[in-house]
Amino acid sequence: MSTWIDVCNREEIDEEDVIRFDHDGKSFAIYRSPEDSFHATDGHCTHEHVHLADGLVMDDIIECPKHNGRFNYKTGEAKGAPVCVNLRTYPVKVEGGRVFIQVA
Repeated sequence: MSTWIDVCNREEIDEEDVIRFDHDGKSFAIYRSPEDSFHATDGHCTHEHVHLADGLVMDDIIECPKHNGRFNYKTGEAKGAPVCVNLRTYPVKVEGGRVFIQVA
């Protein structure tokens, strides 16, 4: 069964930025694109267990702060070495100025 989880107020995430969100023992990374859309992925790099919220966001890409592995945060796609495993993505909705993610 899937559940929508209240993450934060939409204004808590700056444009082209990422925040960390932890829920039920799992970490997520929540992004706000330049187009003002919101996205969610697993919170840790698939190459190293480093939280992506400490990375650099630019042009739909999150760069891991440890080895500069890059992912498209909209699709989860790994964009080259050293990462080769995609990130899992999660549905996001915004209602009443709040950001929600859907988790299983």
